[in-house]
Amino acid sequence: MYPFVMIPLPYVLTALGPTIDERSMDYHYNKHYAGYVDNLNRVLKPKTTYHTMTLEKLLRNPQKIDIEIRQDVINFGGGVYNHELFWHTLGAQVPQKPTGKIALAIDRDFGSFELLQEKLIKIATSWFGSGWGWLCCNSNGTLSVMGTSNQDCPLSQGLYPLMTLDVWEHAYYLQYQNRRTDFVKACWNLIDWQFIQQRYKQAIECRDNTHVEC
Repeated sequence: MYPFVMIPLPYVLTALGPTIDERSMDYHYNKHYAGYVDNLNRVLKPKTTYHTMTLEKLLRNPQKIDIEIRQDVINFGGGVYNHELFWHTLGAQVPQKPTGKIALAIDRDFGSFELLQEKLIKIATSWFGSGWGWLCCNSNGTLSVMGTSNQDCPLSQGLYPLMTLDVWEHAYYLQYQNRRTDFVKACWNLIDWQFIQQRYKQAIECRDNTHVEC
């Protein structure tokens, strides 16, 4: 809730190297992400009606936000939420494949882990312009992959995002230049499936318990 603050990274800036080097992480976290947090607070400061709302609630119901700030909340709020999920999607020394209920759901909805990987990499590498690749689930726990442009978030489409891959140029250009495909494929080896398993568990709890916000 307002004022929003930068969450700490779940690892040090060097932890994801050599896949993502310290310079890239520093600029991405301390410049780009910080800018979204600052701008979201600036836009919301005079709008006290929204100060008690969580970021998820704001992004789930953008049509209920005053038209004069609606697109700014989508842009800056999405920039905050999307980046925070991206920081946690990746991790150092993480398992290379999912286990438990999320693994069963992947097999059920995509046929195999490899087919999920193929679909999501294709979306992330072929997306035109700036955006994100997502693994989401709906209210029934069914998984799907999708892409969004700019800082749009699946929450606004009634989906719960489990993981995301950032394909804005600022995420990779310092290290990979125009080689987005190399960046996306390299990131795949850093995905924290234990975190995603917890997200999926939360989504199922949301379905079964109306008092749990997701």
